[in-house]
Amino acid sequence: MEPRDVPVSEVMQREFMHLAPEDGLDFVEEIMDLGRVRHFPVLEDGRLVGIVSQRDLLAASLTRVLDFDGAHRRAFLRSVEVREVMTASVRTVTPETTLAEVARLLDRHKIGCAVVVERERPVGLVTETDLLARAYLR
Repeated sequence: MEPRDVPVSEVMQREFMHLAPEDGLDFVEEIMDLGRVRHFPVLEDGRLVGIVSQRDLLAASLTRVLDFDGAHRRAFLRSVEVREVMTASVRTVTPETTLAEVARLLDRHKIGCAVVVERERPVGLVTETDLLARAYLR
């Protein structure tokens, strides 16, 4: 099978962390720093309601530019909820979507991740890194 025809289910990350809309950005930053994670689906009652990327966190963290010390910056991030910075229009694919279709979607929308859904529930994540790894490391 051509790599472009491989279903996303063969490369998607099946285990992923998610956030709740009321989580604070301080928590998001801590997890991103520790786990080298760049995308978090946001779930409410098991439904996908948004996504937070490292870019969203950076945009909300303008306090870095304002030269806040660590404690003030952390307090600011704690006061901002995920729902305030998440992207609500999440690009999704199904497990059967081909890698070529996923690549086109990521490129067209200039995003680094799509959420894989089945019966309206998130079952995985696929990132540009997953696509590159499949194309060049196998």
